[in-house]
Amino acid sequence: MIFIILFNCFFFFSPGQTFQTTEQSVVKDSTGKIYPFETWRNLYWRGHEIKPVDPTNPKTEFLLTRLSERDLEKKLSAFPKPRETSSFKTGEKITNFVADDIEGNKVDLKNLEGKIVVLNFWFIHCAPCRIEMPDLNDLVDSFQNKDRIVFVSIALDKKEDLQNFLKTVPFKYKIIDDGGNIAAQYGVGSYPTHVILNKEGKVFFHTSGLAMNTIYWLKKSIRELLSEDGK
Repeated sequence: MIFIILFNCFFFFSPGQTFQTTEQSVVKDSTGKIYPFETWRNLYWRGHEIKPVDPTNPKTEFLLTRLSERDLEKKLSAFPKPRETSSFKTGEKITNFVADDIEGNKVDLKNLEGKIVVLNFWFIHCAPCRIEMPDLNDLVDSFQNKDRIVFVSIALDKKEDLQNFLKTVPFKYKIIDDGGNIAAQYGVGSYPTHVILNKEGKVFFHTSGLAMNTIYWLKKSIRELLSEDGK
């Protein structure tokens, strides 16, 4: 059996049968608990697996199970590398920007040379951006003892809107508000967009959109840069 993932549904293919999940599909765990669409979709993106209970029945229910860390990494490493953006080029140094974050701290990209810089372009009403935030927070936590990594997000929204949003949805990146001009500077038009710069300020990894293995590749890229630097 193989499957293709779209943002709001999953298409499964087995011999002689094709079916899909939708917002109306019944998705439950081993105890029989049924999950609403937003919940099971978010769990899927965070390391759960969805399988048809009866692959021969087009109206089958689906079983939600959590993958082990080992199985999850194996699954993610088997997926193709997330597609690159049209806004950046690997190996090229990007132009500088200077802006204040929502805490009033100045972020000067040029002054961050010598550090690994992880950039995220997003906006509040971008559903894929919100879905990946818990995993981005985990990414920050997994490198919290590395003082040579800086996580910076460029949001399109106004400061007040971001502050209200963050009251219920935490985000551990440094957040620059009203970042439309910065996004336009690089030609970013797809969200979320992620860029990782090496210590020379050159693009090491970049991708747009939400892929199952985006976080895997962000973490993998950061580890490779730390390894190259002997840390």
